[in-house]
Amino acid sequence: MTFHKISYRIKVKTGYIGFRKEINKMVLKDVSGVMKPGLNAILGPTGCGKSSLLDILATRKDPAGLSGDILINGYQLPPHFKCISGYVVQDDIVMGTLTVRENLEFSAALRLPLTMSSKEKRERVEQVLKELDLAKVADIKVGTHLTRGVSGGERKRTSIGLELITHPTVLFLDEPTTGLDASTANAVLLLLRKMADQGRTIIFSIHQPRYSIFKLFNSLTLLAAGRLVYHGPAENTLEYFKTLGFVCEPYNNPADFFLDIINGDSFAVEMHKISIDTIDIEGTTREHETIAERLAARFAQCNFYKTMREELDFLSTEHKKQGQVYKEIPYTTPFLHQLKWVCKRTFKNLIGNPQSSTAQLAIATCLSIVFGAVYAGVKNDRSGIQNRVGAFFFLTTNQCLNSITTVELFITEKRIFIHEYISGYYRVSAFFFSKILADMVPMRTLPGIILTSLNYFIIGFKPTVTAFFIMTITIILVAYAASSLALAIATGQDVTSVANLLINICFVFMIVFSGLLVNLKTISSGLLWLKWFSIPRYGLNALLINEFTGLKFCRELPEGYNMTLVRPSFFLRCTGEQYLETQGIDPSTWSLLQNYIALIVMTIIFLTMAYLKLRFLKKYT
Repeated sequence: MTFHKISYRIKVKTGYIGFRKEINKMVLKDVSGVMKPGLNAILGPTGCGKSSLLDILATRKDPAGLSGDILINGYQLPPHFKCISGYVVQDDIVMGTLTVRENLEFSAALRLPLTMSSKEKRERVEQVLKELDLAKVADIKVGTHLTRGVSGGERKRTSIGLELITHPTVLFLDEPTTGLDASTANAVLLLLRKMADQGRTIIFSIHQPRYSIFKLFNSLTLLAAGRLVYHGPAENTLEYFKTLGFVCEPYNNPADFFLDIINGDSFAVEMHKISIDTIDIEGTTREHETIAERLAARFAQCNFYKTMREELDFLSTEHKKQGQVYKEIPYTTPFLHQLKWVCKRTFKNLIGNPQSSTAQLAIATCLSIVFGAVYAGVKNDRSGIQNRVGAFFFLTTNQCLNSITTVELFITEKRIFIHEYISGYYRVSAFFFSKILADMVPMRTLPGIILTSLNYFIIGFKPTVTAFFIMTITIILVAYAASSLALAIATGQDVTSVANLLINICFVFMIVFSGLLVNLKTISSGLLWLKWFSIPRYGLNALLINEFTGLKFCRELPEGYNMTLVRPSFFLRCTGEQYLETQGIDPSTWSLLQNYIALIVMTIIFLTMAYLKLRFLKKYT
């Protein structure tokens, strides 16, 4: 892999609110190099641009502000380079509720072609398990923040194994030793060196490796403030810096020594020993340059740089072409195959997460029992009207508020989704519909069934099978619509608490306009339009129509009884239909269907919004 004069700028906002302005920040400037089969380390202090360079080489950086050329064997990168190369992120992105083997099987199912049989894919998984020494923990869950799993080193090797499934010839790793102790980090690098000796080009960024790790490097790229200060054989680095006047003390770690030089923190730094008798930069004298600029200027004059330039020119003379390298990702498997496997993993993750499955069902069961005890035995009188309306209001608002848990569907797994999408695991649509079918639908349907089944006949609602099923369907539709709204708001958010706040504000307004807390007829026309966006209102109206139609709340009056003695308010509410009319609700079947249609349409609209936000979500780093 060769890269020619890579420069990268980003826009950064500075200043305070109201006085903010955008400035262009140079992250990398004229960085060139050659990465051959072996261990190619990118080293430098924090903020020097090493992770940016790694992402650019892996074509995972936003191309806006990027200039330069990246070639493979002298040819331009293929459109599907992200899919045929491997990329291991700094914070391991592994599904913790699955076992090591299940994670690898998922990668094999979606990244290996359908021309391979299931047996061949299983053999490939077993080969990777053996190669990474993971066979003994293959059937142990990786682990989450709630459940203990494999060790940190085994988790890192699992992340590497996900990329090795496709047998990539180029493997990128971002800070592979982060979070590991010295011994485990050394073991991981020994594994990478073993893989590099088999002909793979392994490129990785690293911050402060120990000496035993440094000795494993074949090539070393040193960056300082986005500039190239050394690129060449790792074993020649000390000798190069010695020619500049920097001598590493005995027993000092070379990696620490280089960082000290770049940062200007070491007493070994003697900048007056560096020749500054040539080259002015943009009209300024060399005395005004930073250490990074001086080191970069000296490297551009050394033999290592000249040799590298000659190699770059030789590799790119015939085949170098201009063009766009960031193109649409070609998928190995069709949509239905992707949907099947992502649904399978989503459902396993749901079962393996007690806080998102068992806890929700347990809470729904407890609420149903308490709810049934409070409203048990409603009567067909005025108190029965109040209790029925109160029960239905509780049911609809409870379904809305419970739907807030849907927020986490696309937030907690956002990083996993972005990584797997870029790597060509699946389409956005496959991931989206898998979360709907295998997570949202069951977790919104089961609580609705539990709520209705445990308290319908205890409370004493209309004792007919049709009314029971209509109530169940209504509660489920309310949950679907509310969950879809939560998804539409939360998709693309990074912080769960912010999404929760926005959704709670929406639900508060919807509950106010549900028709119980305030008589909608008394609201001014300037605000009355908000009732059409109230999910609880449609659910409450449907439940009231279903329950009150056909009910009577007055005793039969004796024949010849003087009707003028009956209070008008009491007479107007003798039947359920009369009560509904006083609330401005049409008791007809068509009115019931209209509420259902409204809930279904809102669900479709909100899900479409969530999908579009996920589809156009920024997926570059």
